[in-house]
Amino acid sequence: MERYKNDRQAISVVEKVVLGGVDQYILIQAVDITKPVLLLLHGGPSMPLPGVSAKGQDYTIVTNTSKLIEHFVVVFWDQRGTGKSYSRHIPKESMTVAQFIEDANQLTDLLLERFHYEKIFLAGHSWGTIIGLSLVSQNPHKYYSYTGFSQIVNWTKNDELSLSWMKQEAMQRGNSRALKQLNALGQAPLNQSFAQWATLRKWQRNFNTLIYTDEVIKHPGMWGIMKSLLRSETYSLRDIYNSFISGFQLVYSLSFVRELEQYRFEESVQSIDIPVMFVHGKYDYHVHGSLVEMFHKQLVAKEKKLIWAQNSGHSFHPEDTLDNEQYLIEQLSYVK
Repeated sequence: MERYKNDRQAISVVEKVVLGGVDQYILIQAVDITKPVLLLLHGGPSMPLPGVSAKGQDYTIVTNTSKLIEHFVVVFWDQRGTGKSYSRHIPKESMTVAQFIEDANQLTDLLLERFHYEKIFLAGHSWGTIIGLSLVSQNPHKYYSYTGFSQIVNWTKNDELSLSWMKQEAMQRGNSRALKQLNALGQAPLNQSFAQWATLRKWQRNFNTLIYTDEVIKHPGMWGIMKSLLRSETYSLRDIYNSFISGFQLVYSLSFVRELEQYRFEESVQSIDIPVMFVHGKYDYHVHGSLVEMFHKQLVAKEKKLIWAQNSGHSFHPEDTLDNEQYLIEQLSYVK
């Protein structure tokens, strides 16, 4: 990539990079390209928010960005097989957790070389936290700090909690059809068939575990999130289709689900030699906060912090995304 000749220069550009032998796309935004780099890892998989579509937009489902790009070189990445990084030529067998982690590691190295820093900042949301926590546990020397928004700790234990919560919700709603289907799933891990796993996700969607709203707390909702994609200056309708349809079909398989179950961070990650921050929605019934709280207590880190977003479920409320933006800016204190 071209080296910048100007020490101080704004940038807002979508670029193609090759990661793991596959063309993928990143969005780089900054008021000043000499600032430290922050790499954001979106959730999903195949839910590229915040991702390349964030160009020119402030609110994302994790953080606001207008102040963020004044303090960082912010890098948004559409991961392999989703959004602008979708291609029908990507082999399905390459869609593994290990390959996503390696792609992110290669992107980290690319950013370190391009912007001439010894370290970058890293933050992930939901599925992106599996990539993120794996990266910083394996290569802490590459990162100033790590922030896990809606951190996943143990996929199977989270499914256990989700199944229990949804059965209670089905009973409270008098939804006998949901209760019958949920009872028929048996116990986690839900890896006997892809249909078994998909049934749990169906009722998570139907019971709106991604977004919290009540009489006081009002969230823009999934339609508000979708509108951000529709009005994106970098996204086409095809990119949206490639996120939620083609990308979903590419990444999800029974083998992928079984691989996810192997990531049990409370067992595999005892310590991390960098500052770590977890930010979790108080009303997140999609990724259950009790597991994050347990992991935070046992984790040995250079510094550690757990913050509860008071208005949020799994996707963060606009009031909380403003706070999340500030939490990330405060991480700059770790630059020596």
